[in-house]
Amino acid sequence: MRVLVVEDERMLADTIAEWLRGQAHAVDLAYDGAAALERVGVVDYDVVVLDRDLPVVHGDDVCRELVAAGCATRVLMLTAAAEVTDRVGGLALGADDYLVKPFAFPELAARVLALGRRSRPAAPPVLRRAGITLDPARGEVFRGSRYVPLSRKEFAVLAELLRADGAAVSAEQLLEKAWDENADPFTGAVRLAVLKLRRKLGDPPVVETVTGVGYRIP
Repeated sequence: MRVLVVEDERMLADTIAEWLRGQAHAVDLAYDGAAALERVGVVDYDVVVLDRDLPVVHGDDVCRELVAAGCATRVLMLTAAAEVTDRVGGLALGADDYLVKPFAFPELAARVLALGRRSRPAAPPVLRRAGITLDPARGEVFRGSRYVPLSRKEFAVLAELLRADGAAVSAEQLLEKAWDENADPFTGAVRLAVLKLRRKLGDPPVVETVTGVGYRIP
């Protein structure tokens, strides 16, 4: 998934980002509310992890803007305020979930994954197609009964192809969902990831190239 982490405590923001990248998500960072609004204006994020007490533009106002825009992006609000009234207030703004600091990173990752499922058309928690089984929660892939070890990017690319349910997915779409803002679209990163994915999945090949369109698992 494509995730935006908005947190003004840079060390915490970087740690959250690294943890989520370890779950095969593409993660961008913003350290204030204005930067967050700029990014969500140009990138279709699945989930925004949003600190409530932000500089420049308050997190509440960022949340209001997202809701007013009518986008499908899900918002996980972070805050040090633990009172029930604070949590109710955050949800009333339109946040989809609310997590109080300090928090456990596995719980944060689980909540992001759950919200990401809600930002997309309904799909089974475990993805299956063409003899391939991908479990996003466990980070496991099997072809038949054979376990297939994949890198983070290969896992993310395969997940997007499986979610497409047989339709072709363009390289641009894969870049948007599986790579973060630092990706260079001219490096052939998608082609290389697909090549490695094909090798690891083995024969017979299941990832097809659709000329002029992208890739698919029929």
